[in-house]
Amino acid sequence: MNAVTRPEEPAQGGAGRIPQKAERGSLDARLLRRLLASVGNPPIEFVLAWTGERVSAPSIAPRASVRIADRSTLLGIVSDPQLRFGDAYTDGRVELDGDLIEFLKMIYRASAGAGGESIAHRMAGLLHRRRRNTLAGSRDNIHRHYDLGNDFYSLWLGPTMAYTCAYYPRSDATLEAAQIAKMDHVCRKLRLTANDSVVEAGCGWGSLALHMARHYGARVRAFNISREQIAYARGKARELGLEKRVEFIEDDYRNITGSHDVFVSVGMLEHVGRENYHELGRVVRAALGAEGRGLIHSIGRNRPAPLHPWIERRIFPGAYAPSLGEMMQIFEPFRLSVLDVENIRLHYARTLRHWLERYERAVDAVRSKFDESLVRMWRMYLAGSAAAFETGTLQLFQVLFTTDENNQIPLTRGYMYPT
Repeated sequence: MNAVTRPEEPAQGGAGRIPQKAERGSLDARLLRRLLASVGNPPIEFVLAWTGERVSAPSIAPRASVRIADRSTLLGIVSDPQLRFGDAYTDGRVELDGDLIEFLKMIYRASAGAGGESIAHRMAGLLHRRRRNTLAGSRDNIHRHYDLGNDFYSLWLGPTMAYTCAYYPRSDATLEAAQIAKMDHVCRKLRLTANDSVVEAGCGWGSLALHMARHYGARVRAFNISREQIAYARGKARELGLEKRVEFIEDDYRNITGSHDVFVSVGMLEHVGRENYHELGRVVRAALGAEGRGLIHSIGRNRPAPLHPWIERRIFPGAYAPSLGEMMQIFEPFRLSVLDVENIRLHYARTLRHWLERYERAVDAVRSKFDESLVRMWRMYLAGSAAAFETGTLQLFQVLFTTDENNQIPLTRGYMYPT
């Protein structure tokens, strides 16, 4: 049975005659039916604005409606759906009637049911090659995302300026409380003390480094290649009087030197690239003393797969979310022992919903600083990311590890969850 194709109701006062092509089912509608089938026939109705046709999956009541503005937009989506649908939404050539997160969840779930070897998935693999994270390439990739301006991110990240998954000890926790709880959760896992020297790879705007120094007394060296973020972090260190305990270094993680008690990286591994995991492992092992310990916090997947092409091309150039098996390439060659793995993907889904709520409240300020296209692009990114974590398309791993000769480790997890 084919997907349903029916004419859109004629406008009031019009002739009431739908073009003969629409009555037969146009070529455009047939192309769209094939695309729907290739992604698992999600319960979505598409409206072709130029023919008046409505196309939806067979025997399924639509739960959302999408209007496509013109034939060229449709042809772009059919030829490369994973990239061109997001672009069309950004440009306003696709309009959605319904909740954006729920719409994208329907797409993800249907696509998962269709299997990873659909035509759309195979085409995405052929068409899109991830940007490499060489020393120069990494700096360019990071600049394109993080150097949009600190004032842009401050509109929706909140006062912590933490741009990673928060940790919600209670379902009613605020975003700020959950971000602080995440920092404490990391510090407790690492059993951080005032005697510890810490090296952090990819420090963002410095919130974790400052938290480790301010609340645990640690001495921290924090590396980052985003000039905007480093400038902000140094300013916060001066404001808090922590310049002597935290050193913010504008440099690549591959240039970390010296011996430390703790290595930590929260939200950087996504930007490293699989081809550099061996080098990262070498850096980690060289940075840790005999009883050193560390934690890597990263977006991940249940199985190896490229990041969504639209996200990688338009939002996070060069990014890759690894499976746990791929992450082991960091630890196994360098005799690093994994102690604990925690998956907190639902915490990231909640974090993203909080970010999106704040973003929508600040949308006029975003529009005045940039334009409507960027407003829609980042709405799609935040909503799509929330949908990915809620459907299990993406995971969030925290991997705790130590050197293989270290026996100074707790026998239980009790220390992570103090009463």
